[in-house]
Amino acid sequence: MKPASVICMKWGTLYSSEDVNRLYRQVRRHLSRPHRFICFTDDASGLDSGIEAQSLPELGLPEGHGDTRWRKLALFRRDLGGMQGTALFLDIDLVVVDDLSPFFDLPGDFFIIRDDDLFRPKPLRRINRERDAFLHSVGNSSVFRFEIGAHDYILDAFLADPAAATARYEISQQFQSAQLASHGHLNYWPRGWCVSFKNDCVPRNLLSYLKAPSLPEGAKIVLFAGEPKMADVFAGGGHRWYRRIGNIDWLRRAWEGS
Repeated sequence: MKPASVICMKWGTLYSSEDVNRLYRQVRRHLSRPHRFICFTDDASGLDSGIEAQSLPELGLPEGHGDTRWRKLALFRRDLGGMQGTALFLDIDLVVVDDLSPFFDLPGDFFIIRDDDLFRPKPLRRINRERDAFLHSVGNSSVFRFEIGAHDYILDAFLADPAAATARYEISQQFQSAQLASHGHLNYWPRGWCVSFKNDCVPRNLLSYLKAPSLPEGAKIVLFAGEPKMADVFAGGGHRWYRRIGNIDWLRRAWEGS
């Protein structure tokens, strides 16, 4: 069997090499099939020996346009680090809690989280039905699977006019989703595979004072959409008067990847 590819990206100082190492251990623990773990980074120091470190792929921005906030779109280059085949991208600020094999076994060309699946309903958004429909279609790029080199039209469209893209769309995953949808490639993971810590694991409102956070049945990855962030939770924070975060030993064990 050809090794599966799992990739992440790290640049700047927001995440450390140990954050990447934890993610690597989580993947190793929950993916039994042969696989490669590739980290695209501007600093490979401190990464575990089992991690394949590669330089960050170039966005290819035109001269004079130095906004690299949408750097993740470089994953859609035709020539991504000499790689081929299917890849599963994972953000660093998530926790793998169950078998990742279904993310590779699901038939199809491209899959991503539906962003709305990570949040509670927003009734007021329906005032603008067109925008509500678009936002409901947006994929959250924390976890997506793609064929390397098969979606270069996303990057091509961005590079054709980066200023217009960043003016029209708030974040890169909105632009990415619009491009995927226009080519008929926007497909979503089954709901419940990727869950929000705050909205799916922590009991709602004052119930959080009676029960500790728990993992929903069928969940495979826990994400920290919105607030609190993963770092806050594992540092013992993230509490609000209306939301207590109780015992998370089960999540901490999964995060450490031991």
